[in-house]
Amino acid sequence: MAERFRDLNQPIDVALLDATVSAFYGTGSKEERSAADQMLRELQNNPDTWLQVVHILQNSQSLNTKFFALQVLESVIKYRWNALPVEQRDGMKNYVSNVIVQLSTSEASFRKERLYINKLNVILVQVLKHEWPAKWSSFIPDLVSAAKSSETICENCMVILKLLSEEVFDFSRGEMTQLKIKELKQSLNSEFQLIHELCLYVLSASQRTELIRATLDTLNAFLSWIPLGYIFESPLLEILLKLFPVTSYRNPALQCLTEVAALQFGEFYDLQYAKMYSIFMIQLQTVILPATNFPEAYTNGSSEEQAFIQNLALFFASFYKSHIRILESTLENRATLLLGLEYLIGISYVDDTEVFKVCMDYWNLLVLELFESHQNLENTAVTSGGLMQLQARMIPEIVDGLSSPVLQRRQLYSAPLSKLRTLMICRMAKPEEVLIVEDENGNIVRETMKDNDVLVQYKIMRETLIYLSHLDHEDTEQQMLKKLNKQLSGEEWSWNNLNALCWAIGSISGSMMEEQENRFLVLVIRDLLNLCEITKGKDNKAVIASNIMYVVGQYPRFLRAHWKFLKTVVNKLFEFMHETHPGVQDMACDTFLKIVQKCKRRFVIIQLGEKEPFVLELLTGLPSTIVDLQPHQIHSFYESVGQMIQAEPDSVKRDEYLRRLMDLPNRKWAEIIGQARQSVDILKDQEIIRSVLNIMQTNTSVANSLGSYFFPQISLIFLDMLTVYRMYSELISSSIAEGGPFASKTSFVKLLRSVKRETLKLIETFIDKAEDQPHIGKQFVPPMMDPILGDYARNLPDARESEVLSLFSTIINKYKGAMMEYVPRIFEAVFQCTLEMITKNFEDYPEHRLKFFSLLRAIGTHCFQALIQLSDQQLKLVMDSIMWAFRHTERNIAETGLSLLLELLKNFQVSEFCNQFYRNYILTINQEIFAVLTDTFHKPGFKLHVLVLQRLFCLVDSGAITEPLWDVSTVAYPYPNNTIYVQDYTIKLLASSFPNMNAAEIKQFVGVLFESKSDLPTFKNHIRDFLVQSKEFSAQDNKDLYAEEAAAQREVERQRMLSIPGLIAPSELQDEMVDL
Repeated sequence: MAERFRDLNQPIDVALLDATVSAFYGTGSKEERSAADQMLRELQNNPDTWLQVVHILQNSQSLNTKFFALQVLESVIKYRWNALPVEQRDGMKNYVSNVIVQLSTSEASFRKERLYINKLNVILVQVLKHEWPAKWSSFIPDLVSAAKSSETICENCMVILKLLSEEVFDFSRGEMTQLKIKELKQSLNSEFQLIHELCLYVLSASQRTELIRATLDTLNAFLSWIPLGYIFESPLLEILLKLFPVTSYRNPALQCLTEVAALQFGEFYDLQYAKMYSIFMIQLQTVILPATNFPEAYTNGSSEEQAFIQNLALFFASFYKSHIRILESTLENRATLLLGLEYLIGISYVDDTEVFKVCMDYWNLLVLELFESHQNLENTAVTSGGLMQLQARMIPEIVDGLSSPVLQRRQLYSAPLSKLRTLMICRMAKPEEVLIVEDENGNIVRETMKDNDVLVQYKIMRETLIYLSHLDHEDTEQQMLKKLNKQLSGEEWSWNNLNALCWAIGSISGSMMEEQENRFLVLVIRDLLNLCEITKGKDNKAVIASNIMYVVGQYPRFLRAHWKFLKTVVNKLFEFMHETHPGVQDMACDTFLKIVQKCKRRFVIIQLGEKEPFVLELLTGLPSTIVDLQPHQIHSFYESVGQMIQAEPDSVKRDEYLRRLMDLPNRKWAEIIGQARQSVDILKDQEIIRSVLNIMQTNTSVANSLGSYFFPQISLIFLDMLTVYRMYSELISSSIAEGGPFASKTSFVKLLRSVKRETLKLIETFIDKAEDQPHIGKQFVPPMMDPILGDYARNLPDARESEVLSLFSTIINKYKGAMMEYVPRIFEAVFQCTLEMITKNFEDYPEHRLKFFSLLRAIGTHCFQALIQLSDQQLKLVMDSIMWAFRHTERNIAETGLSLLLELLKNFQVSEFCNQFYRNYILTINQEIFAVLTDTFHKPGFKLHVLVLQRLFCLVDSGAITEPLWDVSTVAYPYPNNTIYVQDYTIKLLASSFPNMNAAEIKQFVGVLFESKSDLPTFKNHIRDFLVQSKEFSAQDNKDLYAEEAAAQREVERQRMLSIPGLIAPSELQDEMVDL
C-alpha cells in the first residue's frame, strides 16, 4: 500500500489516503495506527507531495485528510516558498483565495466548513508574509472589495485581517527579519484607511451579531498600532461606547476600549480620554453597580459574565496606567476616578488567579509611582535642609510650591490606599519559608511541593505592601494590630485569616524606622505568644507556631537589638523542636538557622544579666534539645551552632566550642574506629554504615558554617576517614564484580556509596569554604591521591563517584596554579576513563558529564600550562571532548563546554603555540559552532556561540596567526590572506548546509559578519536575522536568542530594589546586612 503513495508522478489515490488518515485517527489496533503513521510521515517528508495538495482538497471526503494536505502545504510555504517557480506560487495563491471565497459565500457552507476555512485563512496569511506587499500589492483593496459582496465573506475577511495583524505585530519576533517586519507594518499602516472604513460601515449598518463580534475582534487586534486619527477623529469611540452596554457585544467592545485605553502618546487627546472615561463610567453603572459583591458575582456568573469582570479589571488597569493624571485634574473627574478605583478594589477580592494578577499588577504600579514621588519629595526636603522629619502623614498646609501637588495627590488617594492595605492584609499570599499548609481535606500538613504561582504572587504583593507601608506606616500598623486583636478575641479567628495577617506582618520587615518597628514587633510577638498559650488543639497550635516562626525569622534587626526577645524566641524554637506535628520541627530548624545567620554575634558575647554566652548554655543542653529531631534536622541544627561558633573571635574559645559541639559525633566515630581496629567486619554492618553516614553529614554541616575554623576537627578524622573510604570502595567494587550491574541498585551498595559521596562532599565543603590558604591544599591533597583518585581510576564505571570530579574541580579553582604539579596525575586518573563512560551517548552517567567538564574548565582556566604540556594526541582528545560537550543538549554541559572553549581560545592566542593550535582547530571549531548555532536544540547557548565566532573572526583578521590556515600543498588557489580563506570556507560551509538560501544571501551575510566583528550588538543582530532567514528557527520560541538583554534588565531591577528599605527582606540580604 505504501508503494502507491511513493510514485507521485500520477495523481494520488485520494480514497486510499482517506482510509490511511482514518486508520491513523481511528480506534483500530496499535499496529494499524503505527503503519498509517509511518505512511503519512513518508508522504509528508516527500518534497513533491505538495504538488498533489489541490487534487487532495478537491477530491477528499475527510476533513482530517484536508487538514493533512494543508499541513504539507503550510510547511512548503514556510520553508520553500521562495524557491518555487512563479507560476506555481501564483497558482497556489489563487487557488487558496478562490476556495476561501467559494466556501464563505453562503451562510450554510460557511458555518458547516468553519474549521476548514479557518485553516485555509492561516495558509493565506503565511503566503501573504512572503508575497505582500511587493508581489501582491492589491491584496487589501481586493479583500475589502470582496467583503462588501456578502456578510459571510465580510465576516471571514475580518478573521483574515485579524490573523494578519497578529502575525505582523504580535508573533513576528524571531519569525521574520527585522527589515521584513518593518515593511509589513508600513504597508498595513498605509492601507489602513480602507480597513477602517469597512469596520465603521459594518458596525453602523449591520444587524448581524456574528459579523459585528468578528469586526470588534479584528479592531481589537488593530487598535494597538493604527494611526491615532482613525480612533479619535472618527465616530469609532462613540460606536464602541454605544455597543458596550449591549450584552452580546459587551466583552469585545470592552476589549477594544481597553486597547484604546492602553495607548500612550503625549497630551494631544487628553480631553477625548477624559470624555471617554466619563461616558464609560455612566454606562458601566447601568451594567453593574460599584457596591456589587464581585467575588459572589464571579463565582455564580456564566463564563461570559466572568470574562466581563476580568475585562473590566483590564480596562481600569490599562486606563489608569496610561491616563490617571488626566482624571486627577478636575473635581468631576476625581469623583469618577475614585469610583473606578472602588470598582477595582471590589474586583480584587475575586478568588481567581488571573483576575487577581491583573489587579495586583496595577496596584503595584500605582503605589510605586506614589512612593517614588513621596521619596523624591523627602530627598528634596532633606537636601534643602528643611522638613527633616517629614513623616508618612503629611499636612498640606506646612509646605507650598513643589511639594503641594505631591501631597494633594497623596491625600486624594489616601482612602483607596487604606482600603488597598486591608485587601493586601486579608489576601497576602504564602511565602516560601512557610512549610505548614492546609490540605484539601482541611488538615494541617507539611507542604510537599512549592507552588511557583503563589511565590510570584507573594513577591508582587510583598513589594506593594512595602510601598503602602512607606506611604503611611501608621495606617499599616494600626490595621495589622487591629486584625491581630480580632484573632485574640476570636472575632475573626481562622487559620486562613491568621496566616494571611502574619505573612503580611513578616513581609513589611525593614520598611519601618527602627524605633517604630521595635514598638510594633513587641506587640505582635507578645500577642502571638499569648495566642499560642490560650488556643487549644494540635492543628491550631501548629498553625500559630508556624506563624510565630515566620514572623520572627523576618525581623533580624529587631532580634539583634533585643536580647531578651531573641533568647525567648530561640527557646520557643527549641520547644517547637520537640513538637512532632508534621512540618513544625523542620520550620523550627530552618528559622533557627535563619536567625543565627543574622544574629550570630549575640550568642557568643555575655549579654546583660547573663553569666555566660548563650552558646555555652546551648552546648550544655544540646543532647536534650536535639533528642526528638530527625537526622536531617540535627544536621541543620549543627550548622546553626557552627554559625554561632564562627562568630567567636577568640581562637581558643572557638576551638573549645567546636570540640564540645562535635563531642557526640566524635565519641561515636572513635567507638566505630576502635571496633574496626579489632575487627574490620564491623564496618559492614548496615547500622554502623548508617552511623558513619550520619557522622559525615554532621561534619559537613559544621564545615559549611565554619570554613577554615573547621581545621582542628577535620584534621582529627581525616586519615581514618580516607581509610574507611578506601575500604567501602573495595566492598562496592567486589559487590558489583560478583553481582553484576544490578548489585549497584541494592540497598547495601547504595548505602556504602552514600558514605563515599558524603566523605567527598565533606572534603569539598571544607576546601571550598576555607580561606585561600595554599598550605591547606598542600596538606590535604597528597594523602587523597591514591585513596580517592587512584580508587576512581581502578573502579568499574558504575562504581565511580562523580563527586571525585567536582572535588578536584573545587581544589583547582581554589588553589589555582599551586596545584599545577598534581594536574598530570589528575588527568591520568580521570580523563580517559570518564570520557569512555560519557561519550557513548547523551544519557548515561548524567552527573559525571557536567562535573567532568567543570573540572576540565578549572584546569584550562587556572593550570593552562599543564594543558600545553600534553601530547598532540591528548590535546586532540581534550578538544574533541569540548566539542562533544557543546553539542550536548543538556544546557549546563553545553554552556560549560563553550565557556571552556572561550577560555582556551584566549589563552592559546597569547601563547607560543598560537599558530600550531589554530591551524589544527580553527576550521573545525568554526564548523562545529555553526552546526550548533543553527540547530534549534542549542538555542540557549546563543550568546556563547556568538562570542566564540566573534573571537575567531577577530583573531583571523588581527594577523596574530602568521601561517596560512589552508594546506598549501593541496589548495591550488593561493589565498591573499587568512581572512579571505576563512570567509570563503564559511560561505561554502553555509551554502552546503542551507540549500534553500541563494549564494548571494550567504555571501552578503558572511561579509557583513566580518565587517561588524568588532561591534558585538550588531554582530549578534546579523546572526539573529540569518537564523530567521535560514528558517531554522521559524515558528519556534526564540526568547533564548534575547536572553542576554533580559539578564541585564534583571540586574538593573535588583539594584533598584536594594535602594528601597524593605524591598529585599532583611532576612534575605547577604553581604549587605551582617551581624556585627
